[in-house]
Amino acid sequence: MRKLLFLVLALAFVFALPAAAQEEGDAELPDFIDRTECEVDLSGETIPLYHFGDISQAYAAITQPLLTGIADAMDYFNARGGVCGADLEQINRDTENNPDQTQAIYDDFATRDPEPLLFVLYSSPDSEQLRDQLAEDEIPVLISAGSVEGLYGEGGDEPGWIFATNPLYIDQLGMFCEYVGSNPDSFPESPTIGYISWPGAFGEAAFTEEGIAYCESQGVGFIENPELFLPTATDVFTQVQNLVDQGANILYTNTLASGPPVIARTVVELGLENDVVLGSVNWGMDSSAGLIDQQTRGENGLPALDGMYGSFPFSWFTETNIEGIAFLNEQFAFYAEEEGRSGEDQLRLRNISYVLGWTVVDLYIELLTQTANRIGAETYTDMTGADVYETLQDVNYNAVGIQQIDFEDGELRDVELNRIVQYGFLNAEGTGPAASGAEADVEGGFFKPIIVPLMEFEDTPDLRPGMMEMEEEE
Repeated sequence: MRKLLFLVLALAFVFALPAAAQEEGDAELPDFIDRTECEVDLSGETIPLYHFGDISQAYAAITQPLLTGIADAMDYFNARGGVCGADLEQINRDTENNPDQTQAIYDDFATRDPEPLLFVLYSSPDSEQLRDQLAEDEIPVLISAGSVEGLYGEGGDEPGWIFATNPLYIDQLGMFCEYVGSNPDSFPESPTIGYISWPGAFGEAAFTEEGIAYCESQGVGFIENPELFLPTATDVFTQVQNLVDQGANILYTNTLASGPPVIARTVVELGLENDVVLGSVNWGMDSSAGLIDQQTRGENGLPALDGMYGSFPFSWFTETNIEGIAFLNEQFAFYAEEEGRSGEDQLRLRNISYVLGWTVVDLYIELLTQTANRIGAETYTDMTGADVYETLQDVNYNAVGIQQIDFEDGELRDVELNRIVQYGFLNAEGTGPAASGAEADVEGGFFKPIIVPLMEFEDTPDLRPGMMEMEEEE
């Protein structure tokens, strides 16, 4: 069953915009970047932004563009005052998805002089591994990941030093089930989820008792046991068939990059595309997934991922009605021309991690500006990780005018705003999703992935252990 019910929310679908002219010495920020005014002067200093994670193994397709996004953002913002006159630089290391390497890099970065003010991490396993050490060393973290244990501890009730710029994965599953229950015409009769994912902290983060119970409360059944596969798997025939045989007609995955494509390919090759709907966590909805396998086509001639539903707590390149997104398209085009990036490189870089590179840098500048003002810093080394942690708890900032960051006075460690979208591929007119392969915009042999919002941003349910019971008591 592959009904595409697209609610296009005033989107202008474009994939290439002319590079915006950037005048030499122009130091003005656009009005929609509403940053705190500096009360201190840190001119002449260089402030590092430390970040580390997997950029060469399972996560590579989605994380490598982060480095480019950060580099472009730093170049732009440094030319416009940086952090109260100080320049930013990024210091990055590859963990190779190896816990030992993660620990070695942490030990190196955490003991540097001056001490780091903040780290950026990439993955739930790293957040769980380093959670206690970060609190002990008083180094806050920004991350775009969302396991309960990494952010709130094993019991879900101990907010730590790690702050996520997307909702918890279990909360995203809860919103997905809300959408399924509220839109029965878009899903199979008696909707039943089969959970198929990678093993470990990320892949299994959305498979909890609370999540299953919540989905069932929304009229969505749930197969009792998950089916797991390794990121290196090239087919998941056994796992898919096992879930379908037990009654699953929705396959939900908490994977990214190669994960969703291998599931979609298997569904098509088993002849199940009219019987099974795919659902995904936000990372599975990224353009990187749609670029990995475009050879497996559904009956409509589009790549197998076409029509997949999932979460998307971000704004996307096609939503040019949003000032910040129009701005990012201009900067993307400018730096592509400036750096001589090929069309294929641009297609690969046009993913959510590139957007996150800009929002993270803008948020980092805002955090340091607020912190420096509050303590009256004369040099950036006057600030500590504990000072930045205090700022993070109270921050309420719209990064690059496209993502609202608010941790509700320290009560939360993840943002709550999310929406359900559907995966598509651009049509030849550039006006929306293609209905068939013949109608698609194919450039250099590639179909162009897009996301199509199906609802406005709303708060996710809070499915941490015990939270639903607390809400019912209130």
